[in-house]
Amino acid sequence: MSTLPAPDERTRYSSRRIDEIDIQSWPAFGEDERKLLESAGEVIRPEPGEVLWEGGESYDFYLVRAGGICLIDRRDDRTVFVVEPGDFLGELGMLMGQPAFLAGAAMPGSTLLRVRVDDLRRLIATSVELGDLLLSAFDARRRMLTQWGEGGLVLAGDDDRRLHRLQEFAERNHLPYRTVLRSDGPAWAGLAATTALPAMGAAVVTGQGRVIADPTTRDLATATGLDLSGVADRARCDLLIVGAGPAGLAAAVYGASEGLDVVLVEDVAPGGQAGTSSRIENYLGFPRGIAGNELARSAMLQAVKFGARFVSPRSVTGLSRAADGFRVRLDDQNDVAARAVVVASGVRYRRLPIPGIADFEGRGVYYAATEIEARACLGQEVVVVGGANSAGQAALFLTRHARRVHVLIRRDDLTETMSSYLAQRLLNHERITVHPRSELTAVRGEDRLTHLTWRDGRRQEYVDLAAGGLFSMIGAQPRTTWLHGVGVDLDDKGFVRAPAGFETSVPGLFAVGDVRAGSVKRVASAVGEGSVVISAVHAYLRDH
Repeated sequence: MSTLPAPDERTRYSSRRIDEIDIQSWPAFGEDERKLLESAGEVIRPEPGEVLWEGGESYDFYLVRAGGICLIDRRDDRTVFVVEPGDFLGELGMLMGQPAFLAGAAMPGSTLLRVRVDDLRRLIATSVELGDLLLSAFDARRRMLTQWGEGGLVLAGDDDRRLHRLQEFAERNHLPYRTVLRSDGPAWAGLAATTALPAMGAAVVTGQGRVIADPTTRDLATATGLDLSGVADRARCDLLIVGAGPAGLAAAVYGASEGLDVVLVEDVAPGGQAGTSSRIENYLGFPRGIAGNELARSAMLQAVKFGARFVSPRSVTGLSRAADGFRVRLDDQNDVAARAVVVASGVRYRRLPIPGIADFEGRGVYYAATEIEARACLGQEVVVVGGANSAGQAALFLTRHARRVHVLIRRDDLTETMSSYLAQRLLNHERITVHPRSELTAVRGEDRLTHLTWRDGRRQEYVDLAAGGLFSMIGAQPRTTWLHGVGVDLDDKGFVRAPAGFETSVPGLFAVGDVRAGSVKRVASAVGEGSVVISAVHAYLRDH
């Protein structure tokens, strides 16, 4: 049995003593909810200091009756938090199959009710009251850890595109982390005192003190348990959905809630391109708007609640017919057998054909406008290229941080491609300038983007600007190259033709959202298609 010393009172944090924690994080169980948990759990009395789980291991749900549980950062054996009597242990990753960020050890005199995760999922699925209480608490705790930067994960390195790529992945996947830069001498020295950091490049430091030098986003996902082989134990399902944008998430929620065994495969993060939107104002039911990342988080939570399985970050590289449906090949060379497949892989923004622009990606050139990118442009001039709603939302968001935002469009009138309410806000904003009939021609800089040039078609002149950020949000390309081997009918631009009930030319293969030819490129329509397609999937499965 491994043991740990009891926490020092100076490092002890009580859920009841921290005002900043949202009250949802620490709800009180009613008598009925407590009895449900007791019916599925067992009472244990661990030894003082007994390690209940290590960071990086799977863990169970614990309700503390007496004593407490210390949550420990293994890099320096620091007690980050104490779960006290009446409180319970768990957060969103528990239901998704992610391992613990931090180690857990019992305090002296502890009595705990332990409920296995599989039993907890069953209770959540069958009890509305318990399910609502726990899901709200787990989600609030993940947001709390993210806000605090706690969870044991450190992203370290220089302020460059390698570190930016890791930060973006962590942000979009709601991973709690903190950043340590080489330029911050004291912080770097403090981390180096307990960790063997690389002399150059970026690094991921886990809560267990393991260092991954020059990591990819897949390495980061693996280190945090996000890179789940969610189909390893049962590599077959009723419905496999490719892409976790609004359409794919809606299909996962409605499919799983109606009893289908659903696997959702995503190669970056839930939300797709909509997940990078700072504010969606014309989505029904949200008069003050909602951030794309928050909409994706809520949808993901719903899908998990109903039992959908996420496989991320994974790409689909091929599709073939099989006697019982389809074989879907993932980029790790594993296959998933699915009776039906929904293509919701969406689109990606085109790269601007400007010499040298790729050299500045993550260092002034961006394809999303989130807090990470906005902070990098604080107090500077920035340029947004594009005339659709995504470009308009980005421009408005960036005004909170940038000195001035320039929007370049090729057309004469912004309202031709953008929702009227959004176009009017841009045209009347004191720190936004719209440049019609303008095209970017050059970018310059050394370590980062510092200058760019565009051609003003109205004035027939070139404009040079000292700028700290370029946000490219131009025409989209469908993500359908992986479909070429199955013979599905595509239009001349590569979008999937699915005229009847969203079913493609291949029976059992459906397409929804932006990837479907003729679809309306809006979040609400994508959600609608993702929900409606499930009735067509049910009909196909019933007939086959």
